[in-house]
Amino acid sequence: MQILIFLFILIPIVEISVFIQVGDWLGMWPTIATVVITAIVGVNLLKQQGFKVWVDIQNKMAQGQIPALEMASAAQLLFAGALLLTPGFVTDIVGFLLMFPLVRSFVAHQLIKRWRDKVSVVSQHSAYYQNTDYQKPTSSDNESVQSKPRKINKKGRTIDGEFEDQSQDKQA
Repeated sequence: MQILIFLFILIPIVEISVFIQVGDWLGMWPTIATVVITAIVGVNLLKQQGFKVWVDIQNKMAQGQIPALEMASAAQLLFAGALLLTPGFVTDIVGFLLMFPLVRSFVAHQLIKRWRDKVSVVSQHSAYYQNTDYQKPTSSDNESVQSKPRKINKKGRTIDGEFEDQSQDKQA
């Protein structure tokens, strides 16, 4: 959370200083024109790349595969579009970098790797508790019923099916 506050403070300061430098170098009107042109070009690139990613997502789903990389790419394009519409040169550079499929692929692989590591830790933690059951001992266990519950490991296969008791039919 603190890093977001830091970025919300740092990014405008960097953008303002870059605006001042570019304004001194080009002048006020060419600087404003450059910002408007980059926004227009960025939106057109965003539409083109977004359509391609949408087609890729549809193709993966039609093949019965999970479009994880494509979804990550679409999220990056959404972020890139927001950066390109934000006035500034630094945000435009990052936004234009995210327009390249190789850059998006690299970022997506890094994000998925990072998320996979976090999910692995969480799933290992929850798998331990899902495979463990707590059962109170009975009086035949040579322990008092009021003693602490013991852990029983439920590892093995679970088979789903229906059961019909045949023993009552034979007794009649």
